[in-house]
Amino acid sequence: MTAQDNLQIERLIRLSKQKPLMPETYIPWDLVEQEEHLLLPEKLVSLSGHPVYQTLSKAQKRELARREVTQAMYAYAWSEGLFCFFMSRYILHRLPDDLERRFLLRELIEESRHQEMFAATLEKLGRKPVPVNRFHRVVASLTVKFASADLAFLYCLAVEMMADRYGDQLQHTPGTYPVLQKVAQLHNIEEARHTIFTKALLKQYTEKAGFWRSTMYSLVVLFNMRFFQSTYVRTEIYEAVGIDQPKRVRREAFADYQARFSNECLGTVRELVDSFRGFNLLTRPLWRWIMKIEL
Repeated sequence: MTAQDNLQIERLIRLSKQKPLMPETYIPWDLVEQEEHLLLPEKLVSLSGHPVYQTLSKAQKRELARREVTQAMYAYAWSEGLFCFFMSRYILHRLPDDLERRFLLRELIEESRHQEMFAATLEKLGRKPVPVNRFHRVVASLTVKFASADLAFLYCLAVEMMADRYGDQLQHTPGTYPVLQKVAQLHNIEEARHTIFTKALLKQYTEKAGFWRSTMYSLVVLFNMRFFQSTYVRTEIYEAVGIDQPKRVRREAFADYQARFSNECLGTVRELVDSFRGFNLLTRPLWRWIMKIEL
């Protein structure tokens, strides 16, 4: 990192210490959910636009939104736990005054608080999430245990960016349940610091990346986005809501959901990939096919 980067990281460490955001006091946990409160913007509900969605009762639509926002919060808590594992491994043998170690210790503290915050949000929503499956667990565990630093940080940065844009929708959609709005706001504020640090750290890898390394980085981000998207929309949720033939409906609705999700939540991820020239003749068709993103 440059001298300017180092000064900025020092400032971020001071901010983390001097102005911590505590979920216990920042979030209005005592505020009771009202019928008029939105739980998830309709454009992020997976079935929005599908003919089946119009056949659902008002109660079913609300239950679908409740379960899908529950699933997203669970996925964030799970991913942050994975990143905490990687950060602990990364800083293990660094000296106490090492700048990266000092910042990542602050991030570990904040990410641990976020996991508690998301757990409390799940309790407030009153639904159990669908656990990640064995494939998710194996792939994620191998990544945080054995991936090189550049790939692991890139993996984590992309998830943070995607989560922030999802949170923006919760935070700024009028009528959203205030508990969810404040959870999203707190998360976005602290993740903004983490993003600044990770971008600065990754510059040493991405600025000198040639065609093949840029291609590899692009594919890492692409498959990571698709990997985490698969933790959001689950057939089990459709079954719980009372939707007939849930597997067929999920299969039919998922492509449209991907296109909407890419448009609403992947703008900064797209900028990230663009920054290291990750869209090329090999990767563009894959991004269009897998994530339904317009390039």
